[in-house]
Amino acid sequence: MIRSLDQDTRSNYGAGLLRFTQYCDSCNIPEADCMPASESLIAAFAASHAATASDEILNNWLAGLHFWHTVNGATWQGADMLRAVKCDFAKMVPLSSRRTKRPPVIIEALCILHDNLNLQSPYNIAVGAVMLTAFWSCCRLGELTDRDRNFFDALKHVSCSVLPLLINSLTDKSRTQYTSFHIPWSKTTKELGADISVTAPPHRTDPLKVLSLHTTVNSGIPTYAPLFSYKTSLGWEPLTKTSFIINPDVIAVQGRWTSRAFLDYWHRVESVLPLFISSSVNINHLQHVDATMSAFIRCHNISQT
Repeated sequence: MIRSLDQDTRSNYGAGLLRFTQYCDSCNIPEADCMPASESLIAAFAASHAATASDEILNNWLAGLHFWHTVNGATWQGADMLRAVKCDFAKMVPLSSRRTKRPPVIIEALCILHDNLNLQSPYNIAVGAVMLTAFWSCCRLGELTDRDRNFFDALKHVSCSVLPLLINSLTDKSRTQYTSFHIPWSKTTKELGADISVTAPPHRTDPLKVLSLHTTVNSGIPTYAPLFSYKTSLGWEPLTKTSFIINPDVIAVQGRWTSRAFLDYWHRVESVLPLFISSSVNINHLQHVDATMSAFIRCHNISQT
């Protein structure tokens, strides 16, 4: 059951268990009363962090505590009292715990980053390859990079073994060049993975060109290494999220989202996705997308505030 959780989820759940045991210790709660925890104890634990943490963090902690009860075959007693506490908790979230929405990555910013890459640097080339692939192929950053250099899982992360597939691009009937590679895991399809299609847009930030350069400059790296690893004076290093400087929150309809979460980031469709609509910017197409989004919002009764 524990192995069913992703590494990040385990970490979040573990934090919840730690906070709960710390709270119980501070209140001298007998260990026998911690499992199963009574509804009043769970509610009191939640209330103790009101006005100091976000409701998202609290939900993660409670999910971890709930999961730990499930693992141990204990009854979870989070019901009406806990729901009432959580409702008021959300109203008391401090402003410091609320993240402001990040602006979208726009073509102008992409061009600035692209034009200032050092194409003699293996690291810069790997950064450029991830940057342009993520942008034009609507990828999540976690699908292309690893969380840290010591956390590579071949069952979840794409490796250099797909590099031969990226060397030779194909051309479709419209004479558009493209290539594709398979990632073994995605947020929505889990172990089924997904195929990432990389298409050459009529723009100087063409991801295929940088991918081709990446396969050449960063060649010779072991096939078991992460796909966007780069050469160093000591051998090679994987490109991790922390070493990658590009904002990962490029979310769009054509990405692999099955929920409505992408609407939170749908700020400037005319800047974020101009070339996903057609080979040249067309105001009619943009208006069509805008109308489609508006219809989606009305259909699902989504608040725009």
